[in-house]
Amino acid sequence: MFTGIIEGLGTIIEIFPQGQGKRFAFNTDFVLEQTKIGDSISISGVCLTVVKIHGKRFQVDVSPETLARTTFGRAKIGDRVNLERALQLSGRIDGHLVSGHIDGTGTIKQRQNKGNAVIVSIAVPESISRYIIKKGSVAVDGISLTINTCDRGGFDVSIIPHTVKLTTMGLNRVGDPVNIETDMIGKYVERFVTEIQHSDKEDKTGRSIDMQFLAKTGFI
Repeated sequence: MFTGIIEGLGTIIEIFPQGQGKRFAFNTDFVLEQTKIGDSISISGVCLTVVKIHGKRFQVDVSPETLARTTFGRAKIGDRVNLERALQLSGRIDGHLVSGHIDGTGTIKQRQNKGNAVIVSIAVPESISRYIIKKGSVAVDGISLTINTCDRGGFDVSIIPHTVKLTTMGLNRVGDPVNIETDMIGKYVERFVTEIQHSDKEDKTGRSIDMQFLAKTGFI
């Protein structure tokens, strides 16, 4: 689990084929103190496991599913990435709860300066936009952001100078793909409501929600 508060940047330095998947090697701009093999790390929003580490360099394995669903399928040596190590429950949650499980990708459609901020417009498919609400949270390449406006075709976010300076948002250009993870709460609510509707159609007894129903629908 992560917060969407980026610790720093890294660079892809090697890409190795590994069956249908790939292994990526990164060089970080900061020391990965206390990070060890087996730890989770968010790389541009994607939760991956460290399989090799030495100093500021580490490697991860990327599965075919992750290559197909995220920007890693188009990544190349020299690309810059956002990095965040896993959340420590003893710390503050400054962003929002981010799982690192990407819903899909979006495309940057527009960048516009407004005061001291940069307004970024991102196009996403409706399968993603259905979970996005005005003033809700979204993770873009692992960055926790607040949604300004949204519609079925995409959403706008406001990027402050600090975020522009410390993340890939200062490097991204119009047309670039980005990883999108919507707020997990919306997906759970949809699943819950869908199961209730399905249950109502099969069960005409008017049974209320109880422990048996929650267990049957996978919530406990």
